[in-house]
Amino acid sequence: MKCDNTYLALYAVTDSSWLGTHILYEDVESALKGGATCIQLREKDMPADELETLAHEIMTLCHRYDRPFILNDNVEVAVKVHADGVHVGQHDMEASLVREKIGPNMLLGLSAQTVEQAVAAEKAGADYLGVGAVFPTDTKKDADAVSYETLQQICKAVSIPVIAIGGIGVHNIAQLKGSGIVGVAVVSAIFAQENIQKATEALVETVHTELLS
Repeated sequence: MKCDNTYLALYAVTDSSWLGTHILYEDVESALKGGATCIQLREKDMPADELETLAHEIMTLCHRYDRPFILNDNVEVAVKVHADGVHVGQHDMEASLVREKIGPNMLLGLSAQTVEQAVAAEKAGADYLGVGAVFPTDTKKDADAVSYETLQQICKAVSIPVIAIGGIGVHNIAQLKGSGIVGVAVVSAIFAQENIQKATEALVETVHTELLS
């Protein structure tokens, strides 16, 4: 699958800890209805067989809305379900090995916090980078902070698209303008909201008017 920048404009990452009485499938559909351009299923602690079943369901939903489905971290399950892509962090499987396992056609996303990591990720076969945390975030408390200057340097150092992640919402997207990113990845700004569709619609509008315009 080709890494189209339009799919990275509003990259929604799931987090079941925000579900409460909600159902993940329904929340993802609300995000897709609201205009999320990509869905990453992130379930770090789910057993592989349950993750495979859930991945099939969410991927089928994504494809109904003509949006790519990315699985976080679990390369084996991503290959099994024929996901559109897999995203790994710096402490997960080595990027070159991931590329070897998934083949040339599946998207490979990597997390990066430094220019050195970003350049190495591109050389290892990454299709896009997720860089952060660009703002303080409660979703991943151990995430290293990445300054605007570093974000800008990373975008200049690589030829693959870069998206920012970490503490991003409608209130601060404009602060990332001019950095070189092609979009933002959000977790709680979508999945912690009571009305997920409306929250996503507001994010889409803000991304296009305050970041990409």
